[in-house]
Amino acid sequence: MRIVQSVILFLQDQVLGMQWLKDMFAAFLQAIGVDIQSRLGASLHFFFYDVVKITLLLCLLIFLISYIQSYFPPEKSRSIAARYHGIKANLISALLGTVTPFCSCSSIPLFIGFTSAGLPLGVTFSFLISSPMVDLGSLVLLMSIFGSEIAILYVLLGLLVAILGGAFIEKMHLEQQVEDIISQANCMAIHEVQLSRKDRLQYAKEQVKETFQKVFPYIVVGVAIGAFIHNWIPKEWITSLLGSHNPFGVILATIVGIPMYADIFGTIPIAEALLAKGADLGSVLAFMMAVTTLSLPSLIMLRKALKPKLLGVFIAICTFGIIAVGYFFNILQNFL
Repeated sequence: MRIVQSVILFLQDQVLGMQWLKDMFAAFLQAIGVDIQSRLGASLHFFFYDVVKITLLLCLLIFLISYIQSYFPPEKSRSIAARYHGIKANLISALLGTVTPFCSCSSIPLFIGFTSAGLPLGVTFSFLISSPMVDLGSLVLLMSIFGSEIAILYVLLGLLVAILGGAFIEKMHLEQQVEDIISQANCMAIHEVQLSRKDRLQYAKEQVKETFQKVFPYIVVGVAIGAFIHNWIPKEWITSLLGSHNPFGVILATIVGIPMYADIFGTIPIAEALLAKGADLGSVLAFMMAVTTLSLPSLIMLRKALKPKLLGVFIAICTFGIIAVGYFFNILQNFL
């Protein structure tokens, strides 16, 4: 048992957390005369370590997930989801969302394609909710910060929000609330192309390059904000706003997260800094969910496909689910 615990701890600290990289940057900065105990030095240490760590994980995860994704092109994903009905269809759709793009703006075109193809509305919404919120990349990155138990529970609860949210929308019979340009679109069948292993590897490499170019600026900005919070914002401020003394901390974190736009890779360093400064776990995770699922740019794009009533229902469901998950983790934190 002790050997298993040692292996898990090694994976957590050295493989996912990259403690060796943190120590290396500390030694480098000290070697060139930077005091890493000072605010400026600690900020530089946080910045360089987190940017490199997240970038390395990003490239590895995108490559692996893109290789898996090559087996699930949009037409194949649609055909898989179409085989099932009821709550099982919502479950399959939510699971398919975990192997698709990393942000809501990327998943919206797939959602529109699924809706145009005639899949039940609730099923497509389960996909739309789960895709940015609980992709496989978020699982590994969350494990590097919060540990495996919290990361797995976060993903399971995110899937639950997606499944129940889609099922609720299905029961409301809001098909008429989809914009005519989407509901009346003709979906052309696309025959799946059989890719060789070399083709799949090439596809994965291209996805790494393309996603890195889009995501890296958000990583830099997110880590810079995280470094500022970690070393320059008084702990008392964060604790008073997002700590246990504020019963509305989860709601505040959700509201603050909505205007922002980032993916999981740019959000995690901010969440890491907030947690280190005394913010409650549930408030931090609610902030992450709000940023990745309900960002204003994605809602503006979604308005092109949905009429105001359905868009409002989607926002209400996601907001309620995010807040519920946040309070659940705050309660759970007391027992950890």
